[in-house]
Amino acid sequence: MTNREHTQEVIDWVRSKTDSVILFYSAGKDGIALLDLVAPHFRRVVCVFMYFVPDMEHIQKYIDYSELRYPNVEFHQVPHWSLTYVLKSGLYCQPDPDVKLMKFSDVADNCRLRFGIDWCLYGMKQSDNMTRGIMLRGKDYVLEAIQPKTKNVYPLSKWGNNEVLAYIRQRRLPEPVRYSERQKSQGLTFSEDCFLYLKKHWPGDLQKILEAFPLSEVILYRAEHRGDM
Repeated sequence: MTNREHTQEVIDWVRSKTDSVILFYSAGKDGIALLDLVAPHFRRVVCVFMYFVPDMEHIQKYIDYSELRYPNVEFHQVPHWSLTYVLKSGLYCQPDPDVKLMKFSDVADNCRLRFGIDWCLYGMKQSDNMTRGIMLRGKDYVLEAIQPKTKNVYPLSKWGNNEVLAYIRQRRLPEPVRYSERQKSQGLTFSEDCFLYLKKHWPGDLQKILEAFPLSEVILYRAEHRGDM
């Protein structure tokens, strides 16, 4: 069985339980490929993008493309779970001790209640790291991808990064956001690479971040003046 056939088996298993799913989407390679694989098989696919700053233009272009290509797909933006730690601790902003700390699972559970959908799909893979590989090969996971108790599903469980990128090229899907060749995470973070990428390609989005987190300008300053120090 090929990895793509395995993914189809996972999708078929979930489809036998429900006609609607939530897909956590970051505009990275795994989310782009997974959405294309999943969309034809469900009546409703709710894509959730977790943000540090909402309404980023360089993310919106992926949302607009996906909603046009897949008529059964809808997008919603929600605060990133780690944003609660940023705000409470005052990372690049004034600390807010009243902020309630959240976990990824809290965001997923809130989305389940909000959208009335039980099953959540994620783009994580066994090849991402050892911990995830051990988890997905655990006895509680059907097809090394499905956790029936929590209703969490990882359809790309057996794929590798190069295989995902090859699928994107084969299907002529949008190239994923890549803030840096060195960056392992696909998401936007408070890093020099992300800030320099946005300054060059999406200065309006960088300005939104600086307005929301004024003290983060030091990241850009350090990146641009390292040779002068």
